[in-house]
Amino acid sequence: MMNQPLIFFCLGVILSASLASCNRTGSSDPTVKPDSSRYTRTVLAEGLDEPMEMVILPGNDVLFVERKGGVRLYKDATKELRAVANLEVFSGIEDGLLGVVADPDYEKNHWLYFYYAVGGEKAVSRLSRMEFRNDSLLRSTETVILEIPTQRIYCCHSAGYLKFDKHGNLYLSTGDNTNAEETNGYTPVDERPGRELSDDQATASNTNDLRGKILRIKPLPEGGYAIPEGNLFPKGTAGTRPEIYVMGARNPYRFSIDAETGYLYFGDVGPDTKLKASDGELMSFDEINQVREPGYYGWPYFLGNNEVFGKYDYATGELGPGKDPSKPMNESPNNTGLKKLPPARPAMIWYGKNNSTYFPLVGNGGASAMAGPVYHSKHFKNAPYKLSQYYDGKLFIFEWIRGWIMAVSFDEEGNFKEMEPFLGHWKFDAPVDMQFASDGAIYLLEYGTNWFSKNTNARLVRIEYAEGNRKPVASIVVDKQYGAAPLTVSLSAGGSMDHDDGDELSFRWRMEDEDNHGETVSHTFAKPGIYDVELTVSDGHGGEGTTSTRVYVGNTPPDVHIRTSANRSFYWDGGTLDYAVEASDKEDNVSMDDVDLAFGYIPHGKDAALVLSGGQDPNSLRYLKGQQLIANLDCKSCHSIDKASVGPTYQAVAARYVDKPGAEALLVNKIIDGGSGNWGERAMSPHPELAEGDAREMVRYILSLGAGRQKLPPRGVLQLDSHSEGDTDGAYLLSARYTDQGANGIQPLNGSDHILLRNPQIQAEDFDAGNVRIATVTTAFMSYVYGIQNGSYISFRNIDLTHVRRVGYRVQASGAGGTIEVRLDSIAGPVVSRLEIPAGNFSGAEEGWKEMMGLVDDIGDVHDLYFVFVNDEVGDKALFSIDWLKFYNR
Repeated sequence: MMNQPLIFFCLGVILSASLASCNRTGSSDPTVKPDSSRYTRTVLAEGLDEPMEMVILPGNDVLFVERKGGVRLYKDATKELRAVANLEVFSGIEDGLLGVVADPDYEKNHWLYFYYAVGGEKAVSRLSRMEFRNDSLLRSTETVILEIPTQRIYCCHSAGYLKFDKHGNLYLSTGDNTNAEETNGYTPVDERPGRELSDDQATASNTNDLRGKILRIKPLPEGGYAIPEGNLFPKGTAGTRPEIYVMGARNPYRFSIDAETGYLYFGDVGPDTKLKASDGELMSFDEINQVREPGYYGWPYFLGNNEVFGKYDYATGELGPGKDPSKPMNESPNNTGLKKLPPARPAMIWYGKNNSTYFPLVGNGGASAMAGPVYHSKHFKNAPYKLSQYYDGKLFIFEWIRGWIMAVSFDEEGNFKEMEPFLGHWKFDAPVDMQFASDGAIYLLEYGTNWFSKNTNARLVRIEYAEGNRKPVASIVVDKQYGAAPLTVSLSAGGSMDHDDGDELSFRWRMEDEDNHGETVSHTFAKPGIYDVELTVSDGHGGEGTTSTRVYVGNTPPDVHIRTSANRSFYWDGGTLDYAVEASDKEDNVSMDDVDLAFGYIPHGKDAALVLSGGQDPNSLRYLKGQQLIANLDCKSCHSIDKASVGPTYQAVAARYVDKPGAEALLVNKIIDGGSGNWGERAMSPHPELAEGDAREMVRYILSLGAGRQKLPPRGVLQLDSHSEGDTDGAYLLSARYTDQGANGIQPLNGSDHILLRNPQIQAEDFDAGNVRIATVTTAFMSYVYGIQNGSYISFRNIDLTHVRRVGYRVQASGAGGTIEVRLDSIAGPVVSRLEIPAGNFSGAEEGWKEMMGLVDDIGDVHDLYFVFVNDEVGDKALFSIDWLKFYNR
């Protein structure tokens, strides 16, 4: 028997959004995970300046703190964000205004608690209480509860989160506050004289120090605090601090307390180390810990599943044996507490920079693990937005760098059972705090992309779950978001939708304190300024969805155009591209010297979207692979091209290393092995899984940012000779970009244009729209369009027919035969080419293929092309198959 090629068939159709709709009531089965369409996300405020922690006040007002000292209030009734106060803080390294929490009896006493690094020369962090009344923070009422001496010489780890339990005890997390950077890939246990600030044995594993801990105290009305029963060390125990509830933490940045079990969950941000665990994985573990009773969690001796760090001797450079987790001893000369420590406790969840064997859902790359709240349905009786019973008893954990939220389930004994993505259809930009409101909604603070920056994507977000009628999803499309005054804009809500079938939507617009109604509206902004536009979509069943955008009046985007007499869609062998760039701006006098031009050949043409979406960098075409690798790894969490973050900008790296001998090899090793010291105190994460060749591509891209570049003239002729024979995947890209100077308080704006030329041979199965089927033949490494019937079609958008004289097809006579009609802009548009395909009885993919050619009318313009297949005499019989089509210029 002959072996037949294995063929997989799929429909070339896209399911409409309506197919994803569920019934209005949803499932009441607590074992069924709710459909993602039952959540709505509303951005309440954005452009925040390093938001840290929030407190949800009565009436769903949200007060939150920003690291540099800002206290801000979002008013739910008026949907406005107010500045409440600005505390004088030390905001160097990772210090600042870090935490805020409301007193359990807030509605009576109006007390808020803050944790912040006190401004001035004295290195101390303070927990204090102030009254908040009538939307004002009464600074004169500040009452000091606790002060913790710190060091401000070395970075980092400040933690600073605050939470009350149901008994009125206040918990405060503190970081280890030692030099985490000069560790040579080991743990910070430097016992040499004069290196006391580089020894975590003096803080996190010191029973007589409050750093690297989670503290538990009972604040007193008159100030100060009492020690509740049941902390790690009984009050009066020599060499200990009775405030300690958890010790042996590195940076316990976010934690929560289960109101039912009393268990404390905390995320501990891990190190970058070259030491390996027993399974061979690097011990650069972040942890999620479950604390059922006070305990010691191992840092800097143990991490993860009580994996042991070898003891590194910084004086000799030798690595010795580690401690015993069952009876650890702190014998450092910098230890002021007990030598004998409690037994170390393993983490509940741990993961490093590579894919985790034990917890595969967490992903890979940089990491900052956070522990959020535990959800209990009974705490939200009659709450309109409470989550499904499916999440009852589950812990929510989240990731600052990786941008995910997970729901963690437990077995009957309270042990870890499994985790699963929560709201996995959304990506969050550095989530830094997550809390439930009394109405069941989730509030989320997102820190945004760059460290130590005011980020445009730093947000306060509200997420609502609807068990019955779902809220509409509001969407705004504005035709002009920028322009000179007066500026008339057209706004459309046509992209709004409702997941419940049959709902009739109504639309209300709010701008300049005026209301407008209708799916589309027009409005004129008379004066320069930044204007908020809010859209509310109602479904007639009580459901409302809201979104907003901004219109910037006072600066017009530049006009940039590339003129050419050549074809704007395709290149041909031996061809050229003539071009002339024009740029103008309503507010600026444009010099062509300020217009960035770039031209290059991209081996994988589909990658051009990455170059264009990122803002065309003049050097990125030659170094596209390196740019892609950087974009897809965790690099963006610490670096950007030109905006300061926790790490140096790529431009700064390029400026330092571009002309230095051996720089490429040095930086390749730095990316793979990690390290610190070259750019201050911050360590760079290792990437041991990265191939050396890939790291080299990344380095070459970075160094290209500092290299002198050949500037293209504003007009000229380019040779299209970089592709190789038979290469059909690549593309040439010519890009022009100009950034204006800004005007009338509106930031500088970009204008750009580009010409992307691809190979004139196009695979038929790559159509933009169509109603045919695709066969994929694994043995022949090919796909093709088959099963074509009378009236079938495929279409391709935005095809330039300038200089196109013929179109060829690789076809197979595998049916009744018919005509290929090439029509403009629609299935019934004008015909510009016809080709008869004969009948035949070939089958499979191995034989019968040949190229046939059809003439094309001289059109010379850009159109959507519809290839319509016609034979109205054979009913629904198959006509023929098509592998590819090709455009010819002669």
